[in-house]
Amino acid sequence: MSDGLSLKRATKTQELFTAVRVCNECVHTGRNLVLGLTIFLQRTARFQAGIEGRLCPRLRGGHTYVCAATVSGAIDPSTGIVVNIKDIDQLMKRCVVSDFDGAILDHDLEAFQEKPPTLENIVREIWSRLIAEMPAGTRLEEVTAAESPLLQAGITRKNREFTMLTTTRTYDFSASHRLHSKALTAEENQALFGKCNWENGHGHNYEIEVTLAGDPDASSDELVQADLLDEIVDRQVLTPYDHKHLNYDTADFKDLNPTSENLTKVIWDNLAPSINAIDPGRLHLHRVAVRETPRNYFEYYGP
Repeated sequence: MSDGLSLKRATKTQELFTAVRVCNECVHTGRNLVLGLTIFLQRTARFQAGIEGRLCPRLRGGHTYVCAATVSGAIDPSTGIVVNIKDIDQLMKRCVVSDFDGAILDHDLEAFQEKPPTLENIVREIWSRLIAEMPAGTRLEEVTAAESPLLQAGITRKNREFTMLTTTRTYDFSASHRLHSKALTAEENQALFGKCNWENGHGHNYEIEVTLAGDPDASSDELVQADLLDEIVDRQVLTPYDHKHLNYDTADFKDLNPTSENLTKVIWDNLAPSINAIDPGRLHLHRVAVRETPRNYFEYYGP
């Protein structure tokens, strides 16, 4: 879609997820491959781990972590697969689960003896372990680690030389809206929006994801303090929108049709100045996502 906004209609969530896109390259393995077609496969693993908090007392506690690794490669026409998914599963178990599950991270793992096991450091450690042992013909594209449904960190490959570290926090609010464009006639609005054009509107329980990208703060090893991000989102999004009728109770949509596409972009516009001012040059707003329903999902990556 235009202006960097994307719409996804979700189907059943599965632990093994496969997506397809067409690229101009494939991973070279010496086999006869389907050139130009790259398949992305994602495998998840779960582990339970604790944190002693020796280096950072506020991290003390434990979580059930969900880790996901996305790998890419070209289809081998002789087998119809990129890689045996069992190989990726064993890689996750060998490099991640066997050491992390049941561990006190800052006591049992060498990687966290001199740096705290923040979510950002955990995902970087998992990335370094997996990338060193990727099966032939595959490339590691992304690793994410979530300590709860509301907070995750990730590393994404941007090109052959550069990776991007992100942290994503999830929020929710309830609001009503009426889909009605002042540029259309009453008949045109009714034809386009149907029951969503009802004058009194209808409501949604919105979920929003706010993703920041950059380098960890040298003093905390985190991209951003959660309470600081929470305060910005509460002030700029939750307080103005929660339990409001977007058309009638908010200035943002007084003259703007409150479609979820517009809502996603307006949330970006409201958050970007405050987030980008936290530590200019180190940290920036990377993505805003809005889930209107379990089937409708919108993303915006900025202008």
